[in-house]
Amino acid sequence: MSVSSRLRAAALAAGLALLAAPAAEAGTIKLGMTTWVGYGPLFLARDLGYFKEKGLDVELDIIEEASLYMAAVASGELQGNASTIDEIMKYRTPENCFKAVYALDDSHGGDGILAPADVASIADLKGREVAMNEGSVSQFWFSILLKQAGLTEKDVSITNMTADDAAAAFMADRIPVAVTWEPHLTLAKKENKGKVLISSAETPGLIVDVVSLRCDVIANQADDVKALVEGLYKANEYIKTNPDDAYAIMAKGVGGWLSDPKDFAASAAGVNFYGRERNAEFFGGGAAGEAGKLVALGGEIWGGLGKLKMDVKYDDLVDTSFLAK
Repeated sequence: MSVSSRLRAAALAAGLALLAAPAAEAGTIKLGMTTWVGYGPLFLARDLGYFKEKGLDVELDIIEEASLYMAAVASGELQGNASTIDEIMKYRTPENCFKAVYALDDSHGGDGILAPADVASIADLKGREVAMNEGSVSQFWFSILLKQAGLTEKDVSITNMTADDAAAAFMADRIPVAVTWEPHLTLAKKENKGKVLISSAETPGLIVDVVSLRCDVIANQADDVKALVEGLYKANEYIKTNPDDAYAIMAKGVGGWLSDPKDFAASAAGVNFYGRERNAEFFGGGAAGEAGKLVALGGEIWGGLGKLKMDVKYDDLVDTSFLAK
């Protein structure tokens, strides 16, 4: 039985009630994540043997619901996950300790808002129905856009749907506006359906994916965490020098709607993969730098919506000690 199957009943019955986490097994790190192009480097490093050559086995589980893979992290079933910074903030508690150790990518056009052709700006959404996945990065991003336009969620009518369902509803004329992601943005363009009102290409640095690990793993498996980071550095360089081969390997590993290398390559155009230099830039400056400001913004948005379980500060969520090694 898969990790997601084993956890579904427990997660639905008990939510995120914390269990006593078992001791981490040295030499192995298990991560959970959704199907997303930005997580391709994890599969690339695994399949090219970059982790293995450092004595590390990395197991990657596709679990399409954040609540499920975060429950797995809390219970010790998984050692960590790949997700957006804002997403993991909602699950951080004093008892459930995990920290980001590596930044994978940022969305650079991979997320967007589908709207009627006559809508010219975010301000024009006032009074309209908007479909999006509440509690997800879609809501986080949309809330920021509303704030920048001088609006709040009270100025629109939100219908809670997954990003995929929101796009389907938009294409079927059942919803006028949808917050979604690829491949739906490209499909809407191909079918000349409405318009992409705004994409994440216009809001750099707001949707950033990271690898986060439980604090006991960071403390007790330092060599493994170092191997994980070094393997991802190598994978990022391979993408630069051998993009076609890299896309083919990542497409096979990630699978799902990204299983075709052509689809993976097209979707990869909507993200910026982070390597050694970009990680140094992103985490540079600590709480006053890019990552720190994003954590502060996450606290402001999710805190204002009542989604946080504690006041999450930069040092509660980030450990950069392995990036320089």
